[in-house]
Amino acid sequence: MTDKPNIAFTAPHFAASQVGLNILEKGGTAIEAMVAAAASIAVEYPHMNGLGGDGFWLISEPGKAPVGIDASGVAANGATPDFYKNADAIPSRGGKSALTMAGAVAGWQKALDISHTWQQGLPLQTLLDTAISQANWGIEVTQSLVDASNKTFDELSKDDNFSQFLIKGNALKKGKILKLTTLSKTLQHLADKGLNDFYKGELAEMLAADLEAAGSPIRIQDFHNYEAKTVEPLTVTTSKGKLYNLPAPTQGVASLIILALYDKVQHLGKTDADMVHLLIECTKQAFIARNKNVTDPSRTPTNLQALLSDEVLDEMVSHIKVESAQPWPHVAKPGDTIWMGCCDSEGRMVSYIQSLYWEFGSGVVSPQTGIVWNNRGTSFSLDPQSNQFLAPGLKPFHTLNPAFVELSDGRRMSYGTMGGEGQPQTQAALFARHVYHQQPIAKAISLGRWLLGRTWGDESHNLKAERDLVDYVGDSLLARGHDMVTVAPCNELMGHAGAIIRDTDGVVSGASDPRSDGKAFTGRV
Repeated sequence: MTDKPNIAFTAPHFAASQVGLNILEKGGTAIEAMVAAAASIAVEYPHMNGLGGDGFWLISEPGKAPVGIDASGVAANGATPDFYKNADAIPSRGGKSALTMAGAVAGWQKALDISHTWQQGLPLQTLLDTAISQANWGIEVTQSLVDASNKTFDELSKDDNFSQFLIKGNALKKGKILKLTTLSKTLQHLADKGLNDFYKGELAEMLAADLEAAGSPIRIQDFHNYEAKTVEPLTVTTSKGKLYNLPAPTQGVASLIILALYDKVQHLGKTDADMVHLLIECTKQAFIARNKNVTDPSRTPTNLQALLSDEVLDEMVSHIKVESAQPWPHVAKPGDTIWMGCCDSEGRMVSYIQSLYWEFGSGVVSPQTGIVWNNRGTSFSLDPQSNQFLAPGLKPFHTLNPAFVELSDGRRMSYGTMGGEGQPQTQAALFARHVYHQQPIAKAISLGRWLLGRTWGDESHNLKAERDLVDYVGDSLLARGHDMVTVAPCNELMGHAGAIIRDTDGVVSGASDPRSDGKAFTGRV
């Protein structure tokens, strides 16, 4: 057994995976590896995530219940409906869309506080070193970054502060080197002063000044007031094990509902088409419950754990039929994100997600720090009747939700994806294929996928399916009444999924999504 891997890391960019594995090989904890990779991927995938965004953690020690960290931001004190009185809706770009505090860095610190109860910590400089170098020497522009650059160019390129994400004023081109030297200096500043400087120190002062200049309602007091919080995860037990995800304001409950429902109906299926159809129908039930109930934790109308009771789930099952599709659409939730997972040599595992929301978030770049600010606050509503009605100090709805499961056969799995509305659906697809239908995890992730609902910039709420999936289940899905369109295979629209699995004798394995620039690495210490 001595040659079998006992550490693993997966991320949607190979450089971040390598950074995480390097920390694990130095004897660092899963949390330390994740913080190092989180800093790295903020550099390598700046369109998807960054220090100006949010994060959510699920941390599992063997034999203990997982711990969650909610590192999502709240609306600024000045982010009142009156601030938007001349608008029909909260803008999606620009200073007025940058209305919630960034929680990711506070989440890094909160997680490290937990790690330091396990063992003596590595220096923060060691954790941030590679990200500092990556930003200083430059990153190679990937196709994912090119696509985001082209998509946002007309909207964001007019702002001089955004020029660091352009090359001579033009959209990015694949293979070019993009230097983020201001961000490199900011990361070095954090390494020198500590992560709390983001909220209490010189960095907070710079960010607050730049945000105010851009027209954001965020002020220095909002930085001083913010803290990430540990939270108790939601959980549901199925025939396959005990599943965990995060509570409000995330859609973690939807991810759990889908798999809890599938556990109750999967026996109805006999074919691949049945599996896909049933998962889609479970998704519809989960999204209906989610949209009614998920909002800021202080104003959820129902205890979300109660939605996972057998009584509530059985009522949802009554609306699912194997032979026909329930009519749709509903209001979809957009978003772009990164998910990463890891396992250290002690079997401690992390499922982590970090996001700016839309590509390049609000588009507001702090000129003094190089940090891109999120636009998560656009999930708030200006309608007083909405359960997402804007109010200072509240959290908007989050698509982000990292997943974890203790399987009944003794294995433990950290898994997740980016992709807004698609996150619960992709989690369900890879879980069902691997756990219920015994497909290898890499194949479960790479096979053709589907997405019910829209992504941002897309007004259609129909079912989108990759061509390789349509080739063998498309006719059957159409016959059941699904409003389906075909998209290209291996499509980034379907998210960047990944998984880390630790088996009962401590051997770990990992998988990454061919739709991303990622890689899963394993090793042994």
